[in-house]
Amino acid sequence: MQRLAMDLRMLSRELSLYLEHQVRVGFFGSGVGLSLILGFSVAYACYYLSSIAKKPQLVTGGESFSRFLQDHCPVVTETYYPTVWCWESRGQTLLRPFITSKPPVQYRNELIKTADGGQISLDWFDNDNSTCYMDASTRPTILLLPGLTGTSKESYILHMIHLSEELGYRCVVFNNRGVAGENLLTPRTYCCANTEDLETVIHHVHSLYPSAPFLAAGVSMGGILLLLHLNKINTNFKLSSSIQSHNPGVISLSLSLSLSLSLFSLFFSFGRVSIAHAGVQWHRHMFVKQVDMDHVMKAKSIREFDKRFTSVMFGYRTIDDYYTDASPSRRLTSVGIPVLCLNSVDDVFSPSHAIPIETAKQNPNVALVLTSYGGHIGFLEGIWPRQSTYMDRVFKQFVQAMVEHGHELS
Repeated sequence: MQRLAMDLRMLSRELSLYLEHQVRVGFFGSGVGLSLILGFSVAYACYYLSSIAKKPQLVTGGESFSRFLQDHCPVVTETYYPTVWCWESRGQTLLRPFITSKPPVQYRNELIKTADGGQISLDWFDNDNSTCYMDASTRPTILLLPGLTGTSKESYILHMIHLSEELGYRCVVFNNRGVAGENLLTPRTYCCANTEDLETVIHHVHSLYPSAPFLAAGVSMGGILLLLHLNKINTNFKLSSSIQSHNPGVISLSLSLSLSLSLFSLFFSFGRVSIAHAGVQWHRHMFVKQVDMDHVMKAKSIREFDKRFTSVMFGYRTIDDYYTDASPSRRLTSVGIPVLCLNSVDDVFSPSHAIPIETAKQNPNVALVLTSYGGHIGFLEGIWPRQSTYMDRVFKQFVQAMVEHGHELS
C-alpha cells in the first residue's frame, strides 16, 4: 500500500507540474479543465483501489503449507497492485515481453545426449562469484523451464536468474529440443505431455551436484511439464520443491475450445504458431517422412499445429487425446512434494472454471495463488514495470523459503 501511495503521489506531482508550466490559459486556465482532470483522477484511483487492487486467493490442501507460506513467502497474502494504466489481461499479456527489461546473463552452454540419440541444450548460470554459497558442490540449483517456444533468452527467465544470483544460487535452463539453435539429431521435438527429456535433464543435473539443494521453476508449458513429472514419479523425486506459473489446465480441452471463440486469443495464438512454424521449418528435413510438412506449415493456430504435427509425432490418435493427456489438473492429488502454482483468474488462455481449486484442496503439498489480474505471464506492477513483476517476487520469496526453511515441511 505504501508503494502504491508513493507512486500515486509521484504521478500527481508530475501532473501538477505539467498543468502549472504547460496549460496556464484557455480552458485549463479557467480552472474547469483542472477540476475535470483531478475529479477523473480521484474517481479512477477509488475504482482502482476498490476493484482492481486485491489480495490473491491462497488455496492449499494443508494447514502447515499455508502457515509456511504466510511466514516465509508473505507476498502470496499481500495485495497485488497491477500497473495502474495496464491492469487488463490482454494488455498485461501483450506488453510484458516488450516493456520488461532483459538483464544481461552470461551462459555456459552444454549439450547432453538422450537415450534415443537426440540432444538437449542446457544453458548454465554457475554463479561462481556467489558469496553466500562459495562451495559449488552445495550451492542451491534452480532448474528453469520456459514456456511454449521459449528459450533461455526470455525476459522472465533472465529475471529469475538475476534474482537467483542475488540469493547466491546456480541456475540451469532446460531448452526444449530444437528451439535454442542446436541441431536436431532425431525426428523429434517436444510436447506438453512427454516428460522423458525433463527426466533426462533432472538426472543429469542431480548427478553433477548430488549434495546441492535442487529446485525447479516452470512457466506456462514448463509448469505443465513439471506437474506431469511430479505426478508420474510421485515422491521418488530428486527435486526439493517446484514453483510453477500458469497452472494445471493451461492447455486442457476446455481452454482450447475457448481459444476458438476469442479474437485476441486467435491473434496471440497466431504469433505463437508463427514461431513454431519457424522452428520446424529449420529442421524440416527431419520430419518429411513422418508428417505432411506442407499441411503443417498452413496451420493458423496452435491447436491446428498440434493436430497436424505434435499429436502425430508423439503417436496420439486425436488432438483431444493429446490435450487430455497433457492436462495435469486431474493429477494434482498425486504430487508428493511442495508445489506452488501461480495463476491469474483473468488469464486469456486459462479460463477460471478450468483452475482445479477443489482438486488442489485434496493435496497438502499443493498451493494455488490466484490473482484477480495479471494476464498470461504478465503480473506487471508499478507505474513503469521494467525491473520486476509480481511473479518475480513470488519466485524469489518461495525459492528462498524452500532453501532456508524447507525442513519445516518435512
